[in-house]
Amino acid sequence: MTVETTDVRADRIAAAARAGATAWSGVTLTQRREMLQQFAGLVERHASEWVRIATGIKGIDPASPAVGEEWISGPWATLYYAGHLLQTVAKMEAGGTPTDGFEMRAVPGDRVAVQVLPHSVWDRLLLSGFSAEVWCEPGVSETEVRASAGLGLRAPADVHGTCVVLGAGNIFSIAPLDALYVLYADNRSVALKLNPVTDALLPMFQAIFAPFIRIGAVQIFTSDLELGASVIAHNDIDAVHMTGSEATHDAIVWGPGEEGRANRTAGTPRLRKPITSELGGVSPVIVVPGRWSKRDLEFQARHVATMRLHNSGSNCVAGQVVVLSSDWAQKGEFLTALRRALADAPERPAWYPGSAGRVAAARDGVTPHEAVGGTPERTLLPVLDSGRDEPAFENEFFGPVLGVTELGGTGADFLARAIDFSNDRLRGTLGANIVAHPRDLRAIGSERLDEMLAGLRYGTIALNAWTAVGYLSPFATWGAFPGHTADDIQSGHGVVHNGLLLARPERTVVRGPFRPFPRSMATGQMSLAPVPPWFVHNRTAATTGERLVRFSIAPRWRKLPSVFASALRG
Repeated sequence: MTVETTDVRADRIAAAARAGATAWSGVTLTQRREMLQQFAGLVERHASEWVRIATGIKGIDPASPAVGEEWISGPWATLYYAGHLLQTVAKMEAGGTPTDGFEMRAVPGDRVAVQVLPHSVWDRLLLSGFSAEVWCEPGVSETEVRASAGLGLRAPADVHGTCVVLGAGNIFSIAPLDALYVLYADNRSVALKLNPVTDALLPMFQAIFAPFIRIGAVQIFTSDLELGASVIAHNDIDAVHMTGSEATHDAIVWGPGEEGRANRTAGTPRLRKPITSELGGVSPVIVVPGRWSKRDLEFQARHVATMRLHNSGSNCVAGQVVVLSSDWAQKGEFLTALRRALADAPERPAWYPGSAGRVAAARDGVTPHEAVGGTPERTLLPVLDSGRDEPAFENEFFGPVLGVTELGGTGADFLARAIDFSNDRLRGTLGANIVAHPRDLRAIGSERLDEMLAGLRYGTIALNAWTAVGYLSPFATWGAFPGHTADDIQSGHGVVHNGLLLARPERTVVRGPFRPFPRSMATGQMSLAPVPPWFVHNRTAATTGERLVRFSIAPRWRKLPSVFASALRG
């Protein structure tokens, strides 16, 4: 038996991608809609297999509620996106535009905001109390937003060549969602290289992408670094999209080690083709001081703990630095509740490769640390100095480590200081979280609040929600704030998801309920949401996650009671 050399295999992958691009150019909008429908059906059919393999990779006890993380961030996120992208394709197939039926409003900075959540009765029920807007770049009018939406689907026969997609290894819907975006938005064929962590998912991914694989528009492969580099560099590959670390991006663009440093200094990148990227960063959790009830303190402490501990902290948008007011009378009570929430969260391994080393590095710094909970990796850095260059402000820990820092002020004054701190001192612009009582938001005022949000330079901003809700929202955008350059890439360049295929998005703004149902009613919030199923303390997350998957493939009123029953028990 002949063993292929790296160069021969790279030639074969690149040639197949080129042939796939030609084949994709002949696929009509109607056929693309039908293939996406087939894809969705295959995701639902293989969902249990997907979750079984995922929990094995991550070492999750099959009886643990943490299995719910894999249902929600795996097959449900994928199905939810596919179903919404289907709506966009169907509108364009019928001669309309993706934004037909979507409301827009003016927001500060000569921007237009598109309301993307909720958009259907199912959104209003399943994500009750949550909303999202995509804010477009300054100077883009509503007319231009509507006229330019559609991206590559505006001329499906005009395929833009080939793309290597470097799949992420932490959240297992990222690779398929990125591949779909490159296919439909960028209008390119896809050579999807799996992260070695996810190699066991190869047969399942091949099964769900079968409609695209059959015509050659998608191929999925595993490889070592040498093969991956050879495919990326191949002349038949026109573009690259990656989700990963800033260091990996720089090694691809500039080269490794000394070569990379020399190329960066000379301004001569090794990679001379377009690359888009999502690279994570240091995400703030800004807690606006106010007068909170004991139950508010406990709920929001669990909310913040979820932002850090979901997926054992191995999320590109995990909350990393909690920004508190030194003048908040309830600061001590909140920190006590936060320590308890971190400690009480169910046990699970810090599974992602290198996690133990990153946690050790965080603990080895000059900042005092606390071990919280029964898992030794779970760490709190309670006294980060906002006036110093703390490692936690610069380095994404990608593990169960949460820092706390303080600034002076109350109300709008504190929020303004926290926004400046987040913009100027924390590396990366992927996501920022703000937690504030509705009473304090009313005191700031909606117009001023929008102005303050406009000044917060992050690709997703979540107000009384976690930015991961933006990841889950199909019509929202996901990616860094625009403006990073190749020699200072930080959180990356470009967006994915973007189910409306908007041409010039700037950011997504997500809003959620400060309190869960039924206490949400006391603050005048029309929310029926109990504890969200992605909370790490949710006891029925696994059941709720599976029921969401089965509901999403064919939404029916008769399916809702079982979803709500499981969610309420959580």
